Amino acid sequence: MSYCFNPTCPQPKNSASSQRCLSCGDQLLLIGKCGQYRAIKQLGLGGFGATFLAQNEVLPGEPSCVIKQLRPSGTAPHILEMARDLFEREAKTLGKIGNHPQIPRLLDYFEQENQFYLVQEYISGATLQQEVKKTGCYSEVGVKQFLSEILPLLQYIHELKVIHRDIKPANLIRRSQDARLVLIDFGAVKNQVGQVASNPSGQTALTAYAIGTPGFAPPEQMAMRPVYASDIYALGVTCIYLLTGKTPKDLPYNPTTGEMLWEQLVNVSGHFASVLKKMLEVSVRNRYQSAPDVLRALEMEPYLESLAKGLIVKPDIKSDTDIKERTYNTSDNSAVLFNDSVSSSNNSNNGNGLSQVADAIRARRAKLGENSALQAGRRERKQLISQSPNLLNSNSTGSQAERKLSSQTLLTAYMKGRRDFASYNISLLNLQSADLSGTNFHSAQLTKTNLKEANLENSDFGRANLKEANLRDANLSKAYLSHADLEGADLRGANLSYAYMSQANLRGANLCGANLTGAKVTDEQLALAKVNWLTVRPNGKRGFL
Repeated sequence: MSYCFNPTCPQPKNSASSQRCLSCGDQLLLIGKCGQYRAIKQLGLGGFGATFLAQNEVLPGEPSCVIKQLRPSGTAPHILEMARDLFEREAKTLGKIGNHPQIPRLLDYFEQENQFYLVQEYISGATLQQEVKKTGCYSEVGVKQFLSEILPLLQYIHELKVIHRDIKPANLIRRSQDARLVLIDFGAVKNQVGQVASNPSGQTALTAYAIGTPGFAPPEQMAMRPVYASDIYALGVTCIYLLTGKTPKDLPYNPTTGEMLWEQLVNVSGHFASVLKKMLEVSVRNRYQSAPDVLRALEMEPYLESLAKGLIVKPDIKSDTDIKERTYNTSDNSAVLFNDSVSSSNNSNNGNGLSQVADAIRARRAKLGENSALQAGRRERKQLISQSPNLLNSNSTGSQAERKLSSQTLLTAYMKGRRDFASYNISLLNLQSADLSGTNFHSAQLTKTNLKEANLENSDFGRANLKEANLRDANLSKAYLSHADLEGADLRGANLSYAYMSQANLRGANLCGANLTGAKVTDEQLALAKVNWLTVRPNGKRGFL
């Protein structure tokens, strides 16, 4: 089929062989600098134009592409000049930043009969908005994985002095080919940071252009003063959407401060909630200023969780009384006990990690007040002691041997709210039928672990070793298994629907009767595994093909 580019055409659909539109008589082929393009269907329509799925009929195979048509609101010279400015700005920006695997490449751009056209790489896949509507909300682990993939991209854009200004779920596509997220629609981009000169009417040149999506754009952006932190705010709103499935207009607001009231609608850890809250600060001064700032805050979480609000103890402490007597130096309100393994690790890094922990402790204590922090710390320390000495003294820099857990210790810790077991040694444990949903097992050792019939929904097994693990009839729906080693694992009857299995090793894994509906896994990976006619493929069909 051919689709007419004329915005006023009453019947834009035509046959694939037509050269001119049968309804309005316009040419159906666009002649650009790098090809000849025929639109197949319209992908979207907005205030500034439309986007089309098209084919380049000049190149072999007639590859697909996306054509973005900018439609001026009139033909007056000043309107055309503003439209041309916007068009050239977006083309220049895409050419500047498009050499990145998570940004569509600019293939062509040209002007034809007072219409402006950008030709971009076609990204096949679903937007995050479509994904949430189809498969449901993300877990905390899922949103953290999302941030770990998007924040480095945002850092790349900002380092090139570009502010996107329209980050939202509809502008993030999960590419079908490799399941990587791609950021699209740079039409609202601001590619120079600084003051914009006003024209005689008092209106800036940017005032007439898109400023982003209401609810996702922060106040300073709506006031035409976007900064890098404006994209951080929009990213925070996107996280809330992924967790709740609610757009900003569906969320309540504080009428006094203008802040979204989202915290009662999500089930996340206290630290992650504080990170999101700082991303969503209405005042730009109090918000994270850059993508690396957010990444650093997320990297702090294992320390804050395992050190129990900054209380760090030596392994030679013998009693709870000893802990109480030695935990705080009340004259300077700072923790004075240090875990040997943490100290040695931080010494090798000039103490940077410990300094960050100390900063976080002081910030948290300032909020809670010294007395409440002391009481909370003592309560949590008692809880940690009751769980296990190994669990108490473990830290994110400890060796696998030091981080070995027993089945009972792990289950007890999970029941008390712990969800982070990244890099732990959990091999050979019997965790049959255990409920461990939403748990972080990233880079953990789970060789020959019995997880038969366990609930592992939304859990993170990225880069984990699951060789010969028993996962028969386990619930791994929406689990993150990127780069996981599942060689020889028993996954018979397992629910792997919508699991993310990119680069996972499935050599010799038994997937007979497993449900892989919507899973991100390639035919090449499945060719290494055992399947049968009961195996449900990612396309939802049973069988070998």
